[in-house]
This record gives sequence, C-alpha cells and structure tokens, in this order.
Amino acid sequence: MVSSSHEAMHRIFQEDPGIFARTFRTLGLPFPDPVAVSLLPTDLTEIQPLERRVDSLLQIDTALGTSYLLAIEAQGRKDPDKPGAWAYYIAHLYAKYHLPPVLLVTCQDRTTAGWAAQPITIGLAEWPTLTVRPLVLGPHNVPVVTDPLTAAEDIPLATFSVITHGKDPNAAAILKALATALKTIDEDTAQIFAELTELGLGTTPAAHLWRDLMSVDLNFFRSQTSQRIREEGRTEGRAEYIIRALDRHGVELTDEARDRILHCTDLELLDLWFDRALNATDARDLFA
Repeated sequence: MVSSSHEAMHRIFQEDPGIFARTFRTLGLPFPDPVAVSLLPTDLTEIQPLERRVDSLLQIDTALGTSYLLAIEAQGRKDPDKPGAWAYYIAHLYAKYHLPPVLLVTCQDRTTAGWAAQPITIGLAEWPTLTVRPLVLGPHNVPVVTDPLTAAEDIPLATFSVITHGKDPNAAAILKALATALKTIDEDTAQIFAELTELGLGTTPAAHLWRDLMSVDLNFFRSQTSQRIREEGRTEGRAEYIIRALDRHGVELTDEARDRILHCTDLELLDLWFDRALNATDARDLFA
C-alpha cells in the first residue's frame, strides 16, 4: 500500500522541479536550472501481466538547449526487487523517449539512502552490460533548514527539508521555520506546501507537531489582521527593491525621498516607482 509520505516525497518535485537542480548544485553536481518541464505518463508497462510504474516522471528542458528525463522514486525501505526494476525503468525510458534518463531516489532514513545509492551492475563480473547509478536525496545530504528567512527564500526546498528530516530528533526547529516562512506567501500556495508537508510526515511524531502549528496558523492565514500584515510586508518589500535599484544606478537619495518611498503604502504607486527606478538617473525621475 502506498503511504502518504511516499506520495509527498516525489510529488513535491512536480510542484517545483527546480529543487532537483538546486539541491544537487550544492553537492557539486552542476545540473542546469529547468526552463520548461513536462509531466509524462508514469506507466512503463509493456506486456501484461507485468506492470512497471515509476512514481513521478518529468521531462526537463534546460537553458542550454538540452533535455533529459527525471524518473523519481520515493523509497521507504530496502527492497531487493527494486534494483532490477530501476534498471528496467532506465532502459525502457531511453528506448521510448530517446532522451538521457536520470534516476532520483528520495529517502527519509540514512540506512535506506545508503542502500539506494549503491550502483546497480547487471551482467558478468568480467563484462558488466549495464550499470545504473541512482542519485539519492535523504537525511545525509538534504540541507537542514531551521532559519525562517532561509526557508522563505526557497519554500519548496524548505518543505522537502521538513519531509526528509521528519524523523530527526530536532525536527521541531525545521517545522517552525517552515511554518513561519509560509506566512510570507499567498494563502493558496501556502496551503499546497502545508498539505504536502503533512503528507510527507505521515505518522511520525513530527506530524502531530505540524498539525498543531497549522491549527494555530490557519487562523493567521484567514484573519483580517494577517491580511493587513501581509499587505504591509508586500509594500515594505517593494520599497526596499526601489531603493536597491536606485543604489545600483548610483542615484543618490535625500532623507526626505528615502522616507517617502519607505512610508508609501500604495502598491500601484510603488510599482510605478519601481519601473521608473530601473532607468532613473536622478531621484526626481522617480517622482515626476
């Protein structure tokens, strides 16, 4: 039976496939950022009754003009039948799509991650015919995000960090960082990643803490006070971007002009000023 945590461990890459490239870049593997992503059928069945189904399958198109397939498998425990199935997936995908396939295995414990990372060699010892090298993400290499500001910069990666480290004794700090970060984005998006987090945590003790955090934060998302706070956050953010844009162009601001920007609460006016700031040579160009 497929568990909820199993679903979340691969579905999060459908929400933001860029997690794959960003995470492995920190590990020294320079996968380029995707510019287009296509969700492909996961059914790899050829002849009944044999059925082969990968958890998630994406086609990644990069800015370099190259494309590859990303086959994602969420693995909860050691399974002696999986290496042969994974080798089948890779060979079948290459034959079907004529694109280089990459196998990504996501795990929630170090033992399973260590097992999954072993190369799969098929053939004779004197002459291996096929070698499959899975890329593995798990507690051993996924960043632990405990800073709310860091979590807010990359909500999908922070969510994946929570799911991966859900069994960690210090999971509470990771959960609280994500819960705080979710308050900085719109409610619909926050709800998606909150639900993915709950699915990914499954029946772990951390899941109960997450539900407690969300029961409190649900009122935050819906209250008029929270809407006002988020609105104020958006205006402050736009004002800071305007000032940074002017600084980059070498435009000097008087204290009066700086205060006028920072204390403006009109989002439309701030947007107008930001557009002007991109080409301004003098502060007067901003307020003309």
